[in-house]
Amino acid sequence: MNYEQKIQEAEDRLAIRELIDRYAYCADSRDATGQMALFTEDTNFEVYYDPKSETPSQVITNNKDLLPVFDNLNTYKSTMHFNGQSTVKLTGDKATGITYCMAHHLTMEDDKQKLMIAAIRYHDIFVKQNDKWLFAERKLLVDWIENR
Repeated sequence: MNYEQKIQEAEDRLAIRELIDRYAYCADSRDATGQMALFTEDTNFEVYYDPKSETPSQVITNNKDLLPVFDNLNTYKSTMHFNGQSTVKLTGDKATGITYCMAHHLTMEDDKQKLMIAAIRYHDIFVKQNDKWLFAERKLLVDWIENR
């Protein structure tokens, strides 16, 4: 790999990490439209509440159908998604990756705060379109949930 290729790879890795973090930021700031803009038009979004199951709990196969999923975060008083380690494998204008996240969801019940913490792994397929990295596929696997 020559110097220019190394620079391009570093730029691509940074752009992908910024995409991953933008997703969390949009979720926590309740920007469902901004979150949708991070996905390809023909995206595949799957949620697995049982990470050992081969059958997803929810499947969305069109960008416009993501709105109610992301808008559902408005049911919480507040959320905070902390992205942790991630791995990315680049192949030209495509990439795959896994990112760990601790997602905190705060609600109010009878004037008391309730906190639900979800340990999440995202299995992603990224694609570069028009010089911009997007999610072509995002699988959200919930490893465990703790309620406080």
